[in-house]
Amino acid sequence: MGICSSCCGGSSEEANLMPSPETRRQQQLEAAERRRLENEHRGIKNPENVRRQQQRQEDLERREQEAARSGGQPTLKWQAN
Repeated sequence: MGICSSCCGGSSEEANLMPSPETRRQQQLEAAERRRLENEHRGIKNPENVRRQQQRQEDLERREQEAARSGGQPTLKWQAN
């Protein structure tokens, strides 16, 4: 009887094993954020360097847009052949 009652009855031990829905939701959000960061940096040896390069590119594009809006002459680019 002892064996049957331990597996069929709703014991308080089972309730302690499962976290509350809020705790579980928070754990899932944290795990999703960790996976997102891991995937974002996958294959990149130096993520800080990549971020700096992206920032430089955005600054360059912003400057070109500002120059186009101001109506001034475009900047000259030198090319050596």
